[in-house]
Amino acid sequence: MQVFRGFHHPGIAPQCALTIGNFDGVHRGHQAMLALLQSEARHRGLPTCVLTFEPHPRDFFAHKMGRPELAPARIATLRDKLSELERCGVDQVVVLRFDEALASLPAQSFIQQVLVDGLGARYVLVGDDFRFGAKRQGDYATLDAAGQRLGFDVARMMSYEVHGLRVSSSAVREALQRGDLDGAARLLGRPYSISGHVIHGQKLGRQLAESRPGAQDGFRTLNLRFSHDKPAAHGIFAVRVQGLEHPEGRPLDGVASLGVRPTVEDAGRVLLEVHALDWPAELAERLGPTEAYGKLVRVELLHKLRDEARFDGLDALTAAIWEDVRQARAFFAQQASTDVADPASTHAAVRRQTTRDRI
Repeated sequence: MQVFRGFHHPGIAPQCALTIGNFDGVHRGHQAMLALLQSEARHRGLPTCVLTFEPHPRDFFAHKMGRPELAPARIATLRDKLSELERCGVDQVVVLRFDEALASLPAQSFIQQVLVDGLGARYVLVGDDFRFGAKRQGDYATLDAAGQRLGFDVARMMSYEVHGLRVSSSAVREALQRGDLDGAARLLGRPYSISGHVIHGQKLGRQLAESRPGAQDGFRTLNLRFSHDKPAAHGIFAVRVQGLEHPEGRPLDGVASLGVRPTVEDAGRVLLEVHALDWPAELAERLGPTEAYGKLVRVELLHKLRDEARFDGLDALTAAIWEDVRQARAFFAQQASTDVADPASTHAAVRRQTTRDRI
């Protein structure tokens, strides 16, 4: 998949089958739309293209009004969005910077300058609530009329529902904000995850505990930066880490904190800190604690243990972390027993459903 910042690049396809949106989370509704886009593109002999925006338009308007609290919580980083779009088979993604110039572009100018001249759209697929152009004046009817005049086809996909619930980024955000990871997974078609490169932290984990059994460095953590200040999920979670696999090929089970770490830092930056419950000796020999820095890992958030909290000192924080570790171990033990008793577990069923959605 090719990714372009803007459309003034020689490598962009001269014509395409296009869809437009924020695609935050790339949920099952998005996946169904992308599957339809692929089908239509194949019939026309065109590459598929997704036009998306950064920052999110609602982020832009919220900060413009001086009301940052109105910005939506972010499900995924740009990296994760692009990764999921690639998994869905998209050929090309164009990321447009959403700024004052784009926000004030009239609907007809957006069609001519961006869709026709910039991207060579020959087929455009949008959602049933699609609006565009200055003051959101453009809608499906506007786009359809322009397509008839300028020579491109326009189609609209209606809402995608799961058990009567409309699948949307807002529904995913709501599930994550209330800690319903299973509900979010049903909407996404996969466990909710965050990926990133492991970065250096404050090394505070080495001070928080004497030494956990079999380790010499306390609560060693893998730290990932979440690039937005309002993650849709926040708190303490039982997680599974992909990318630093066990020598037998298994991912690592862990407990993670996603938030701003109120007990130890006032900077307000959002970090995902992951403590692996067991660091296999074979893995430690192959990949020491310092060598994990820079590695690209993906962390699946499987079960919320509690909300983030401010503690009265490091002793209270240490006690809370030990309790988090205990609860995470209990969760994974229960999961293991459930998987043995019922192989058609929730996550296996989610993966099968995702495959069906993309056919």
